[in-house]
Parts: sequence; structure tokens; C-alpha cells
Amino acid sequence: MAINPNPSPALLEKAKAIKLLMLDVDGVLTEGSLHYSDQGEQTKTFNTLDGHGLKLLQTHGISVAIISGRDGLALRRRLSDLGVQHVFAGVHDKKVAAQQLLSTLGLEWFQAAAMGDDWPDLAMLLPAGFSAAPPAAHAEVLSRVDWVTPRPAGHGAVRDVCDLLLRASGVYAVALQEALK
Repeated sequence: MAINPNPSPALLEKAKAIKLLMLDVDGVLTEGSLHYSDQGEQTKTFNTLDGHGLKLLQTHGISVAIISGRDGLALRRRLSDLGVQHVFAGVHDKKVAAQQLLSTLGLEWFQAAAMGDDWPDLAMLLPAGFSAAPPAAHAEVLSRVDWVTPRPAGHGAVRDVCDLLLRASGVYAVALQEALK
């Protein structure tokens, strides 16, 4: 899929039904590098644009979930700061976690968007109603998603998806007007 910062009307139409955004972490919310302190503690760097986008989604009725193969204190702290309530961290079968969440929320796959960057994410990307990846995702992911974000992972890629979903749901202009007050 080609990188296009301006989603087509057909893509926006496909994203119109989305009520839930499911995200991987490493390589999506972060640039994908793993940093360890001398004490063996893992640290992560998050982008504030992505965080604000996730807050906007939640404020405007689109739930956010994290489905990640890794877990850690830095991740938990960031998600807590953002008010993300649906966290599946340290999971190996992302499709099972996603299906469990969809059932809990009373949603169907066509109402879910997913964003990932590597093979373990394909299980939640393929059945999702809308799928996205950052531009440095694995080629097998890039060839299967609906949209590739213009910005890289950890540098606003998630915000690109958030903005697309807000536009598709018809609330982007309302959210912007609230910020301009």
C-alpha cells in the first residue's frame, strides 16, 4: 500500500464504522528500539502527538486498546496517564485478545481498527474493519494493510490514524473547534 497522507474518500468511508482502535506498542507507539538501563530496566519513548490523539479518540467515543507482546512499567505508566482502560500486555496470541475485547465491548470486527508493524500483528490486522501500519513496518504487513501512515512509528504515526478516524466519524472539525476556543 502506498504512503498517502491524505486518505481517500473510500478509505474514510471504510473507517466510518470504527468504534475501537487496537494498537501494538513497539514499532507503533514507539519507534521500535528497546532500551535497557544498567539495572536491566526497560525504558520507552512515547510521542505526545500520539498521546493527544488517543485522548481525542476516547473523548469522542472511540475506545482505545493496547495489544502487545511486551509488558513493562514504562508502558503501564504511559497508558495510565492517557486513560487507556483496555490493556492486553505480554500476550502471544493477539487475535484471541482482540476477540475477547470485542466480545466484552459488544463489537464486531468491522467496527475495529488495528495498527501494527510485524508478523505477530497480522492476526489482529487482517480481520479488522480498518488496518494501518507505519512506513517502516515489515513488508508483509505493509502489503496487507488498508493504509500506511505518512509519519513514522514513535513520531506521530498513531496520531495520523487517530486523525483519520476522527475525520471518518465526522468529529474532527468539532474537536478542532474545541481546541481553538
